[in-house]
Parts: sequence; C-alpha cells; structure tokens
Amino acid sequence: MSDADGETGAAWRERFGFEEPYDNQADAIEAALDAGRDNGYLAMEGPCGTGKTMAALTAAATLLDDGVYENVLVVTPVKQQLRQFVEDLRTMNAGSDDPLKSVALVGKRDLCPYGREDVFPDDVSTHDRCEDLRETTAGLVEAGSEGARYDGEEIEDLTEIRTDEDVEEAWWDPVRARDLAKSARPGREAIDQSTLETAGASSPYVPVQPSADAEIDEDEPLFCPFEADWYGRNRGSPVGFDVGEHSVVTSEDFLPTAVEAGTCPHRVQSVLLGEADIVVGNYNHLFDPQSRPLIEGVVGEDTFVIVDEAHRIEERVRDLLSDRVGRHTLRRARNDMSELVAQATQSEGNREELAAHLADFDVTLDDVKRAREFYDDVGAWLTGEVSERLADELDGQREWPERDVEFPLRDPTVDEPDALTRWAEEEGYTGDFWRRLVHVGSAVEDVLEEEDRATVAGAVGQTFTNWWERDHATYFREIELEHAPKEAGSGEPWEAQYTAGLVMYNCMPGDAVRDVLAGLGGGVLMSATLEPIDVFRDVVGLNALANDPEDPRPVTERTYDLPFPEENRASWTVAATPFTARNRGEPTGQNTNSTREQYRYVLRTVARSHGNVMVCMPNYREAAWAGDYLADATEKDVLVDASSSDEETERLKREFFRGPGKVLVTSTRGTLTEGVDYDGDKLHCCAVVGVPLVNVASPRVRAVRRAYADAFGEENAFAYALTVPAVRRSRQAIGRVVRGRDERGVRIFVGERYTADAPRSVYEYLGPEEREEFVRMTPEFLSPQFDRFWD
Repeated sequence: MSDADGETGAAWRERFGFEEPYDNQADAIEAALDAGRDNGYLAMEGPCGTGKTMAALTAAATLLDDGVYENVLVVTPVKQQLRQFVEDLRTMNAGSDDPLKSVALVGKRDLCPYGREDVFPDDVSTHDRCEDLRETTAGLVEAGSEGARYDGEEIEDLTEIRTDEDVEEAWWDPVRARDLAKSARPGREAIDQSTLETAGASSPYVPVQPSADAEIDEDEPLFCPFEADWYGRNRGSPVGFDVGEHSVVTSEDFLPTAVEAGTCPHRVQSVLLGEADIVVGNYNHLFDPQSRPLIEGVVGEDTFVIVDEAHRIEERVRDLLSDRVGRHTLRRARNDMSELVAQATQSEGNREELAAHLADFDVTLDDVKRAREFYDDVGAWLTGEVSERLADELDGQREWPERDVEFPLRDPTVDEPDALTRWAEEEGYTGDFWRRLVHVGSAVEDVLEEEDRATVAGAVGQTFTNWWERDHATYFREIELEHAPKEAGSGEPWEAQYTAGLVMYNCMPGDAVRDVLAGLGGGVLMSATLEPIDVFRDVVGLNALANDPEDPRPVTERTYDLPFPEENRASWTVAATPFTARNRGEPTGQNTNSTREQYRYVLRTVARSHGNVMVCMPNYREAAWAGDYLADATEKDVLVDASSSDEETERLKREFFRGPGKVLVTSTRGTLTEGVDYDGDKLHCCAVVGVPLVNVASPRVRAVRRAYADAFGEENAFAYALTVPAVRRSRQAIGRVVRGRDERGVRIFVGERYTADAPRSVYEYLGPEEREEFVRMTPEFLSPQFDRFWD
C-alpha cells in the first residue's frame, strides 16, 4: 500500500472534501487507489462513520486526475445514498479549482414533460409512447435531398453543450427541426395562450400533444416538440453543468431549465452523461439489460465503478435478470399475431405487402400463424395447469390462499427440463420453432408499430426464445400466481383472486455480475455489511474474476470497525431459545408455549427501555403478533409496520420520530431496517429477534440452493443461499442505531443462534468486531443492564 503521508497521499488530499480524514478513511482511499491502478476491485466493509462515500469518490477523482480512467460510474440502490453521493461530490468540488463535472441519472418517466403531467393516454406507458413519438419526430426532421441546412452561429447561441457528432454529415435538418418545434407553440391569434407546465417551469409549447401541419406531413402525425428542439440544436443541450451546485447536476437542476428552453429533458440528461466525469445512477443502469443501453458507449474499460450497498447485489441483480410473462400479456401477443393475419386476409395486395415486410426479417405469414397457435396453446395449458394445481393445493379447503403462490415446473433439486418445455415438445413445438419466436415477434412488432399500435410481440417472443435457450440450473421455471383480488368475470374462478404468469427465476446472478465487472476498468464494492467477505466474493463473481485464466483481475479486501466511542453503545446477545418456526408455533395470542412466553418477557423488557425502540421480527406475521402483545405490555405508543405502500411507510416513520419515545415493530426483511438514517434521538435501541430466514421450503429458494451447491459445494449451499443473506439483514438492522460520534444506543441480537457454541449457530457470519464486542446474557439480566447503561 502507498504511504498516506507520502506523495500519493498529498495528491488525493487535493480532492478530499474535508480538512482531515476519519480514522480509517485514509486507508480506505489508499486501498481503492491501489485497486484502481491495478485494474482490480476492492471489496470494503465499513460501518456508518467510516466515510465510505467520500473515500471512494476521493480515490476515483484522483485516478481521473492521474489519467488512469476517463470517467467514473457510481451505482446505489438506495435513493438516500444517491443524495449522499451528490452531497459529497458538491463538497469535494467546492474546494477545487477544477471541479469534476457530475450528473445524477433518473428514469425517463421522471423526465418526460407529457408523462409527468398525464398527457399521454392511460393505456400506454410513458416509455412506449415516448419511443413512438421519437421515431415519428425523427422522420419529420429528416433532411431532404439537398442535405441538412446548418446555421452554425445560431446553433451555438442556442446550445450550451453539443455532441461531438460531425454535423456536416447529419441526416437531420436542424432548421427544419426548429421550425417543427416552433409550430407547437400557441399561435399569436389563439385565444388560449397557455402552455405545458411541469416541475415548476413553463414550456414554450401547447399543453396537449401537437400534430404536424399538413404542409410538413399530410397525415398530420403526433410528434414531440421537445425532441424536435433537440435536433434543432444538432442534438445538443441548452443546459450545462453550471446549472448545478459546484458542477454537480441533478434532475432538480436540469429538468426545469430544459423545459423552459423547450428541449427534451431526457435528451439533455444523455448529453450531460456523455460529457460528465462522474455519473451517479442506480443498479438498473449497470446491471439491467433493459436500462444498460443508456450508458452504453460511455461506460467501459476506461471506467472506474463504485458499487454502493454491495450486499444487495445478489438479490437485486437476481430480480433484474428474472423474466415474467403474464397470462394477459400472453393474450396480447396472440392478438398481435391475429391482427397481422387479419390484415393479410383483407386483400391480395395486403397479403403481398405484409409478406414483403415480414421477409425483411426472414419471417413468413405461416410463421406468424404458427406463433399465434403456440400462444393460444400455451395460454390454454397455463389455465389448465393452474386450475389443476390449485385444486391440489386446496385439498378440500373452501378458500383460496390469500398470498402469492408458486407452482414449480420442475423438481427444484434436479437440473432437468421443465413441464412447459416437455409439453411443447410433445405438441411438436421444436427447438427451431422456439428460437424463431424472437424473430417473428420483432417482425410483427415492426409492422404493427407503423400503425401506432402498442405491441408486446417482440418482448414476448424474446422471453420464449430465452425460455428454450437458457439452462435449467441457472434459470428456474415456474408458474407464479400474484394475489390480486378483483371482481369475478367470466373466466376461471381463480382469476378473481390471482394473476397468473410464467416465470424464469435467476438462481446465479454472480455470473452476470462477473461479466459486467470484467467489462469495466476496476472499482470499489462497498457496504456496512459485506462480511463474510469470502462468501461475498464467491456469490457476486469476484473470485471467478480473480481466477479467470485469460484475464485475472486482482481483488483486495478491507474491513473496518465502528469508529464511534465504544462506551456510547451497549451490544448484547440474549441467549433465548432459538426463535424457529418449530419452537415458537403459530403467532397467536392463545399460543402460550414456553418459547412464546420467553420472548414475551424479552419483548416487553426491550419495549419498556429508554426512548425510541425498534423491534425487528423475522417476518411481518410475527411483527403483527409482537405488536398486538406490546400494545398492552407497555405504556408507550406501539406502531406496527406491514407490507404497504411507500407513502404509508413514510407516514409511519414520521409518526415514530415525532414526540415522546415509542415502539416500532417491523420485519427485519422490511424497508425500515435498511437505507434509513435514524440519526440523533430518532432511535435508542434496536432488537433483532431470531434469524430472518426466508421460507426454506419455497421452490425458488430450493432451486437457488441446488445451483449454489453445484457452484460452491453442497456443504456451503444453505449458508450461501440463506444464512449469510439473513444475517446481513440482521446486521443492517442493528446498524440503524448509533449513527454519530455523540449518539448513544443499545444493539441486541435475541436468540441463542447468535452465540458461538449454539446448535446451528450463525456467530461465524457476524463481523469480526461484532463477534468480539457483543456480550452474551440470559433474558433475566436484560432489565438491570438497560438501567445500568442509561443511568
């Protein structure tokens, strides 16, 4: 490692945003610099107070200054953390004569003026409508045979940043584009001079979707004036980095400015993205195949990446890589095929024209008819399969389960073809047919989109081609019933309770993560809860990257202790009977078995302690049980969290913070135990009850265990797939208390599985500091220990 006080240290101190680093911050910066210079990766665990965000940014900025990398990409799944990166970037730039141009990314739905103000029809998504308008607008601004007319001086006046494209060879006409945009402004003679307003800004355009004049296109199609204005600026931006504080630009900065200038805010973001030194986004931008194109061409081997909250990679990437086709979507794909076939039968001319169009994709009308039959057959098979399996599930019961239901299409413990694939082969749908579905879907979509029809044929075709092509160990196939009660219709009885779909569930996200990281220059993966880091390195593909026989990449590690004074916190492990489903029984008030009684004692002791107390139960059912009990066992107000909307969760959080001490009961797997900063006097005690394992009998979980057993060994499968992620949840929860040097609080693990010598102990999966610091005690010692600490 480089000497922090030497030449390298002096270099990074020029970028560091504060006078002096925290105790471990200098080491973290040096470790990140070393990893970056070696084109490697640093896996870093640092609790609150380590200064991970500023450390990673300082190292990244120094590497940019040294010319090691061309740009930096930061990704985080937590909005609060994204705001922290923006704040730290501004702090870093504030003291610099050469501020790093930075932009924080948001999605198209948050930027489109028409989508934000609900101007689009209800039956179409903002993304799809926007893409259609972009295509139409591009056609309207296309240069004629005389080529583009270019008034360079005027465009320079209009544009802060312009792309590096050679405008002399542009296929669009900027003058024509500006005229088209101007046509969407209220006419001078118009009685209504109102314009579209959004984000507190007024645009130059009418508040409805405009149509092109007949002089421009006789069909008078709808177009987007914001998009036309972008072409009028030669695909440049009227907004520069100067609109953001210290050259760090967020949508709050560029959105209103772009709207007032009449330019597409999403295009402005794309231009800023191409010019930025540092880009801040979310996991989707890096790991989601659908969102990745936004940064393609900007991010690559010369990019240094910072992955925040890295303990979430496994779960979040698995969700991003899993695919679902709902029964309704299957019907829509079938209808897309039927629409094209119907058009072909209207006349011989129609048939020949459509056949010629399809031929561009090497697709025939017979292919379309065959795909229609397939989607019909799959829909009928799915309906029958659900009806049959639900009958078996009910087994004489009268009421449907009020929850989501999974029906596996293969034995989760065996790598073998699924039931749908086997059925399709028996029906004559061969591998060649499945592989052609993506081409058929793309062809049908291309034909129908010319008629301004929203289609799903392309996406559904791609999914079914993937269904055939993907291996069965990595992608687990199943039927998923989402519990979504609605009024009964004319279909199957269960349709009033569930929405059925076919799912390919990703079991091995580490393979995809490894491939993404291999395509970047190097970086930092960091979190407050990465330990055990050897397990983390395995499941996210870092070890595979380090051991690549063709291009091995160095991987280093750092783990830092909590930097706040130890005397300000109490850390206890209560050696109560393990709070397992078998021991505790059903969560009812009538259940008075010895385990429940022991935990009632612990819960009321914790709840009656000083200040705001958060009790984290293994799931929401247990949280409801604990909340019901504590409502009568303590004089404090008891708030019970449930799986609900973001708005309801925020309301509950505000109520917890307001007024005298309260008890908040939630699930350790919920949204209140991660990514929430309970600073100051917002939280005085956090108790995690039991080990929050997911349902080990779930088909998906069993399939993941099987895949992990194949990859990492049968002896590691349960720990890697279930135990380690659960313990990280527990560690995240206790990390909510004591968020600053002057704060005091109590952290408690309840259950003897957190102790060293217990059967099925999880002690080894705690961080090294937690293993050393947490004090074991029996339940009866809790009350005097609370008194001693707070007194």
